[in-house]
Amino acid sequence: MEYFAFQWHITDSCDQRCLHCYIFSENNHFKLKEMSWDEIESVLQNCQDMCSKANRVPYFYITGGDPILHSRFWDLMELFKSKKIAFSILGNPFHLNDEVCRRLKDCGCERYQLSIDGLRETHDAIRMPGSFDTTLEKIKCLRNAGIRCAIMTTVSGTNIAEMPEIVDLVVEHKADIFAFARYCPTSTEKSTHISPEQYRDLLDVLWQKFEFYKDSGTSFNLKDHLWTLYLYEKGLFTIPENLNEEIIYDGCNCANCHLTILPKGEVYACRRFESNIGNVFNEKLFDIFTGEPMNQFRNYEKFEKCSKCELKRFCRGCPAVTYGYSGNFYGTDPQCWKQVS
Repeated sequence: MEYFAFQWHITDSCDQRCLHCYIFSENNHFKLKEMSWDEIESVLQNCQDMCSKANRVPYFYITGGDPILHSRFWDLMELFKSKKIAFSILGNPFHLNDEVCRRLKDCGCERYQLSIDGLRETHDAIRMPGSFDTTLEKIKCLRNAGIRCAIMTTVSGTNIAEMPEIVDLVVEHKADIFAFARYCPTSTEKSTHISPEQYRDLLDVLWQKFEFYKDSGTSFNLKDHLWTLYLYEKGLFTIPENLNEEIIYDGCNCANCHLTILPKGEVYACRRFESNIGNVFNEKLFDIFTGEPMNQFRNYEKFEKCSKCELKRFCRGCPAVTYGYSGNFYGTDPQCWKQVS
């Protein structure tokens, strides 16, 4: 049975004010919201009901803000433990220590994702002073407790030149997983732009890094779907024969196998762009997922460029990044270098 992923934001509270944060990027006076315990219990039941109807197994990515700052965080952890529910956490490093990590492991936490968004000066400018060193310190803390540590980077014009050294750093500190995603503009600010040629060159450099470190113990998650295009052009990915034209095999999972739930109950098709499709507090998630607002993100023939590409059922770039640049989910991925007639 396949998993269905829920990215569940239980609180807006956070120690940081990252420059690329969806919560604080537009309004620093945003009123912070924390889900009540009754709301948490109802959301969990709604998720389980949906997966029962869809014949899927729920998997939760608990995040915020920083989820550890939720006043009932440990109650939720114990609830997951009692129900034997699989989950990972996407959070900050500041409240982690040996005891906290051991407790998380005891509750069943499989993976904890931290962020490194540049070398020390760049990272701390994006997040907060001291964040860089604290993050590196907590990799060992997590691994000692038996929790897999994932490092995520948001790549933009600000830090693209530092990406190869970030890979070196992650391997040196023995992180279990490394991945990166592209910055999604949250306003008309485009100074962080990367050209298609620059991005293709970056993938080439990083692929060489990944090959060099393939036996290091760090696994490299090719999260960005433009990796499919890159590997296709290198002959390392081939399109299978006898494809079922009705099936989407890979690529962007928006409207496919995940949903995002925000502290106020809003359900997003994807957190990386404005895609509110319902509210978990007063609607069934199964109805939201199978409903017409979600169906608009499954209309693959509307993609202006991808619908004409032979990789349509395997790639489609990142529509959220496209939306951030143009306001058009179906537009051309701003970093896609492929020429399509």
